[in-house]
Amino acid sequence: MWTADSWKDYQLLDTSSGERLERWGDYILIRPDPQVIWNTPRTLKEWEKKNGHYHRSRQGGGQWEFFHLPKQWSIQYKNLTFHLKPFHFKHTGLFPEQAVNWDWFSEKIKNAGRKIKVLNLFAYTGGATLSAAAAGAAVTHVDASKGMVTWAKENAAASGLKDAPIRWLVDDCIKFVEREIRRGSQYDAIIMDPPSYGRGPKGEIWKLEDSVFSFICLCTRLLGPRPLFFLINSYTTGLAPAVLTYMLSTALKTRGGHVTSQEIGLPVSSSGLILPCGASGRWEA
Repeated sequence: MWTADSWKDYQLLDTSSGERLERWGDYILIRPDPQVIWNTPRTLKEWEKKNGHYHRSRQGGGQWEFFHLPKQWSIQYKNLTFHLKPFHFKHTGLFPEQAVNWDWFSEKIKNAGRKIKVLNLFAYTGGATLSAAAAGAAVTHVDASKGMVTWAKENAAASGLKDAPIRWLVDDCIKFVEREIRRGSQYDAIIMDPPSYGRGPKGEIWKLEDSVFSFICLCTRLLGPRPLFFLINSYTTGLAPAVLTYMLSTALKTRGGHVTSQEIGLPVSSSGLILPCGASGRWEA
């Protein structure tokens, strides 16, 4: 498993009974996690000193309960700064387990010996975008949500990357890729973090299992003559690491290189174990 174990401002303190106990900077949050199917004693005092608790509803969705939690605060990962705020469906605006991928491709970009153009699709609040830009890449950041792109821009400014070569686009990812192919655009690396289900700005429906392989194949047409890497993340249970490996190997078989896929996870302080948090597939030349 690839583990995001270099955080200082984030810590997964404990897990029990369908919930995770986390420290985000100076604040303690309790959030639901369907992976946590074990019932272990909640001995840590932080369970009682929470600043926010997301309660899942039996009817679907849920709501936050706050205890002296600001509307927004920030944490850092190495040289990057991320604004956080609790919003719908338990999220804070950051997936800390993705730091293990940020570190991986940042080293590849730094060691490439040339300027790297990165396309980041379903780019959310910009963790991967900022990591790539900080490593020296020119990045095209695409997400269908205007609010998420605005949030990502704020993170860039907070990280000292306001003037970095980042192109910010609010667009449907599939339609954007199709237009880029017609324009003859090329990229050295592609990152995608597709949702299990979603809608584009004009109501376009995206269902991961139905669309992801054809979309990977489409995106490979944007890779230039010297591609560096292709990264895909999945939080959908059916897309196990072996499935990601098979799709990437098939879609990129004419490019050579090699594919590795693993679960990604976060270390749990109380147990010394690793909580799985999805999977990633990496193709590299």
